[in-house]
Amino acid sequence: MVAFNNAAALVALSLTASTSAFAPTSTNLITSRSSIAQNDVISRNMMVDINDVVSSAANIASGQNLAGIFFQSSLLPYLLFLYFLQFKGNRTPNLGNFGFQYLLLFVLGTIPSGIITKSVYGESLANVDWLHGGAEALLTITNVLIVLGFREAMSNPDYRSEGSKFGVTPKIVAGLGAVAFAVACATGANLGFEAHSPFLFGAGNLGEETVLSLPFVMHSEPINALSIPTWAIHFSSVFEFLFAMDLIWKFAETTDNPKWKGLTWGMLPLHASGIAACTYHFFYNPSSLQFLVELQAFFTLLGNVTCAIAAYRIAISNGWTLKELNPFPKSEISPEGIVVDEVAALPYNVVETKESELQLAAKLAALTIFSSYALKYGELSLDLPLTENGIAASAIVFGIPAITGFVYYNRGKEESGEGFSLPSFSMGGKDGEGLSMADVKKFGISGTVAYVLTELAFWAVAFPVASTALYQTTGHWPDVFNDNSDRAAVLAFIFTGANIARLLVPLRLGAALALAPWVDENIINRDGASDSQQS
Repeated sequence: MVAFNNAAALVALSLTASTSAFAPTSTNLITSRSSIAQNDVISRNMMVDINDVVSSAANIASGQNLAGIFFQSSLLPYLLFLYFLQFKGNRTPNLGNFGFQYLLLFVLGTIPSGIITKSVYGESLANVDWLHGGAEALLTITNVLIVLGFREAMSNPDYRSEGSKFGVTPKIVAGLGAVAFAVACATGANLGFEAHSPFLFGAGNLGEETVLSLPFVMHSEPINALSIPTWAIHFSSVFEFLFAMDLIWKFAETTDNPKWKGLTWGMLPLHASGIAACTYHFFYNPSSLQFLVELQAFFTLLGNVTCAIAAYRIAISNGWTLKELNPFPKSEISPEGIVVDEVAALPYNVVETKESELQLAAKLAALTIFSSYALKYGELSLDLPLTENGIAASAIVFGIPAITGFVYYNRGKEESGEGFSLPSFSMGGKDGEGLSMADVKKFGISGTVAYVLTELAFWAVAFPVASTALYQTTGHWPDVFNDNSDRAAVLAFIFTGANIARLLVPLRLGAALALAPWVDENIINRDGASDSQQS
């Protein structure tokens, strides 16, 4: 329906343009006066709507919708991912590590750009092409930094001794990109950029007459269709992320640590998040497919959690212990520190690359340009993008990442005989020695009490969180006693959370183990400790 209205608006605009070419007869004069009156009404309505827009922008910024809740919740696990990834013993390439940190600028960049699109244009960020493409460019820079960092560490034999051959140039360019986007956000609206002004002035866009003359084109393009530069930024980000997943998989060979392959698996939900965003744009961002935005946010949260788990396993395998959380300077002669320093000093195993940087860049450019033109103008030959078909959209979102996952499953099976296995969380870093209830029982009553406390803490938090999520989504607090739908929604949320938490049983066991000594000292043996102090 939205697409039909857009098409009707284009027809109306063309009719208005053709009518204005004639002399102003009395009929045209009446029409123009009527149009002026209508414009006055529209202007007054727009003034009222702007207040609503500012209010809704504030609501979005504070997470007053399901997608906002997911996006906000994804920040903490990503920070944990960054913490574990930068652990000294991991030997994470400096530029690659910087690339993952740079993603925070992309997250920060979407906040002011999203507020501008609402407050100035009354649109979502997806429909304001010049801001949309600019924000997405920060994500592209992120992926380029990751690819360059890991690729050079794997292929440059002098990397460990002489450092990166790129020097600080990539970081400077990345910084300039962030500054350019900030300047665009601050001045773009004042310079006359409109809601549908194309990113990079629409460089590469085909003219409307040229598009309509193509033999396969069946439909006119909606006004909010992405420009070629914005589609190129999206496809570039997707392809670069796939390159990054491949390089991190190979980095396991470079470091003789198969745990790095787990990070590739951890990145798979983030790949699905990117596909969800592109699918939403493929259907021209209709409000009826808003669930795609929520899916994108959910996959972002899930991906950040799985990446944090993968980075934790990498760090554990390289000597990270709970003592690393101690903020005070560590002894230079501590056994743990010596082990970590020895691991950090190990050289990389150089992996021969089949393509030079120039060849890889050419491959990326060819894939990006071809995909951008093929999708932007090829979808005009289809009815599907205008149908707002949720089933087809879901098939795309889940289908493409499933194919990617199947590729890595077969790859793992060929290399090690095991396609995929759930990760262990062993503190010693060896597979098959993960945490279990037996480890908790070693602490006796203290361990059991600690485990009960961690489980009680989960359920004590689950109901308030579920109630708050319902409030943020529907605007009212749940009435679990009188409203069956509210009761079902809260229980469904808790059930889903419990099943997700079940996947993190090793972390919950780890929390119980960490709590057990405190329980033993402050609850179980508190009287005994007091007696010993008095004696």
